[in-house]
Amino acid sequence: MNLIEAQIEICKKYNTKYVASPEYLKIGISANVKEGVLPINGLRIPLEGDTSGWYIWAGDYMSDDPDFFLPLHIKHLPNWSAIVIPYLGLPPGYRFLIAPDYEDVWEDISLLYHRNS
Repeated sequence: MNLIEAQIEICKKYNTKYVASPEYLKIGISANVKEGVLPINGLRIPLEGDTSGWYIWAGDYMSDDPDFFLPLHIKHLPNWSAIVIPYLGLPPGYRFLIAPDYEDVWEDISLLYHRNS
């Protein structure tokens, strides 16, 4: 199964539409994801400009430090954490939390109203 098929399968599993995350778009990602810290969290706000809307971090808390998220093109994500790639087809307004033997995906419509300050 290729990566797009895996993303479509996750969307089907959670009964939601598939929204592509092309590899040329960027995500915001915390450095601790590359270090292998678990669990891994992700949330998707509406796409804007050259971003996919995805923010991904590891651990129990998301920092409000302005340098917490680093910009990363999706094509480089396999070098950081390949296990998140199947979730990148979830549409804006969705979150995920994954760890070994654990997966949770849910809709959070408050994400659809995100505005940059």
